[in-house]
Amino acid sequence: MISDVLSGIGEATIFIGKSLSRIPALGKRRKEFVIQFKRIGFDSLFLITLTAAFTGLVTALQAVYQSKGYIPINLLSVLIGKSTMIELAPVLTALVLTGKVGASIAAEIGTMRVSEQIDALQSMNIDPHEFLYMPRIIAGIIAFPLITIYANTVGIICAWYFSWLRYGIHYWTFFNNMRSYFEPSDLGGGLAKSVVFGFIITGFACFHGNRCYGGAEGVGRATTLTVVYSAVAILVMDFIVAWLLFGAS
Repeated sequence: MISDVLSGIGEATIFIGKSLSRIPALGKRRKEFVIQFKRIGFDSLFLITLTAAFTGLVTALQAVYQSKGYIPINLLSVLIGKSTMIELAPVLTALVLTGKVGASIAAEIGTMRVSEQIDALQSMNIDPHEFLYMPRIIAGIIAFPLITIYANTVGIICAWYFSWLRYGIHYWTFFNNMRSYFEPSDLGGGLAKSVVFGFIITGFACFHGNRCYGGAEGVGRATTLTVVYSAVAILVMDFIVAWLLFGAS
């Protein structure tokens, strides 16, 4: 069991390393990069808007409940801002996009593998690592931080709106207190996580899609493995990155 896990990690590392080694050819594959960037970023905005909005509402509600009697209500925004930027926005965004982006990429590449389209590309001397995998991985690395910034904005605005409706907190009080206690590491830490998560999701999706076999059943299996392994890796890397960034403070 352990040997299988280590073997899989080694294969994934070699595969993703080959894809990243094709980065110098990104200019030649810029059209494919733009297409994937749109699919990962722009096409996910509605889903992220919905997720971030209700995350902000729940965060505001739970923050008041959990801090009642301990933290003044006018400092509610400090707790909401830090928890959203450091943890909630990057992690929940990544978990949601694992099902949308990761599954989509794995299914697309898996279908190309079982239908021998990738073999056809290689027969025409087109490197799949350069044409298929590298643009998707780089698009994920760049798009995920931007999506996370958007999720931060939507979540915090919705949290303020709920706080204003429910507790009468004025927008100036809410955002001024958040600004007073804001530290660049709060936003930077969340964005660093999102870069790692984007790399994990797109890398795993390309890897499992490329290993696909067995027709439609194999495509389903590759999609499932992508979602499951990506979700677990996100939670593991969330702790590791948080420890590296904040553990010594």
